[in-house]
Amino acid sequence: MFEDFSRFDQDTGEAVIHGVMGGSGPALLLLHGYPQTHAMWHKIAPALAQHFTVVVADLRGYGRSSKPLSDADHKAYSKRAMAADMVQLMEILGHTRFMVGSHDRGARVAHRMALDWEDRVEKLAVLDIAPTREMYANTTDGFARAYWHWFFLIQKEPMPEAMIGADPEAYWREKCGSGSEGLTPFSEKALEDYLAAFRQEDTIHATCEDYRAAATIDILHDDEDGDKKVKCPLLALWGKHGVIEAHFDGLALWRKRAENVQGQALPGGHYLAEELPDQVTQHFLEFFTKEPSS
Repeated sequence: MFEDFSRFDQDTGEAVIHGVMGGSGPALLLLHGYPQTHAMWHKIAPALAQHFTVVVADLRGYGRSSKPLSDADHKAYSKRAMAADMVQLMEILGHTRFMVGSHDRGARVAHRMALDWEDRVEKLAVLDIAPTREMYANTTDGFARAYWHWFFLIQKEPMPEAMIGADPEAYWREKCGSGSEGLTPFSEKALEDYLAAFRQEDTIHATCEDYRAAATIDILHDDEDGDKKVKCPLLALWGKHGVIEAHFDGLALWRKRAENVQGQALPGGHYLAEELPDQVTQHFLEFFTKEPSS
């Protein structure tokens, strides 16, 4: 994977971020979801690198990036802290303005980034999420059953860590294989990367902290924003056979949190970048290369 990309381990001050970089042109940062790594973009990044300087990073707490210690407030895994890593990473790499393509947890990080650093993020694409606060606020029985892990992972340490740690691979395969396409979207090499990372105790704990932060300090930060919205253009894509389509009006919820929203459902499940890489690539190219309307 990423044969023509160079690898990096960059100290951003509060974390060491692992990733790969390739291509040339305007800067495009790609952020992955749970419980994955930067490898989730391996089917898309080479095509995007023909048009952009593509930076593909492991979030703090995931993959080969560092796992900072947390506390009772889960501040170290707030989306604000995770977004700050990426802003600092991009600045060190020479990019003070950049675009972001993101999935799942990475899209939640990117949402916060676009709010806190609106002068840095030019465009934002999110895959298969609605805003965190609004999803919690609109929780239904059906949503809670479909996204049971949201409510499991936020339980007090060490209960979820211990249960996952008893058989991390079985948990990973059950969690990620429960969608409409099972485990078929995942290539052998990408799956090896995901499982190798998720077998680590510090990764299991850090990723639980990510979810604990989402249910607490992240919502506090959202509430503190008041009426503030993302100003840059936002593309929302989601799976026709997934949870967003079944339980939420994704575009309506994003229009509560962003000024300029477009998007649509694609004929797949949650892991769109691996299940429908050609379609996601095409939508990204159209969105990221189009001049903003005046």
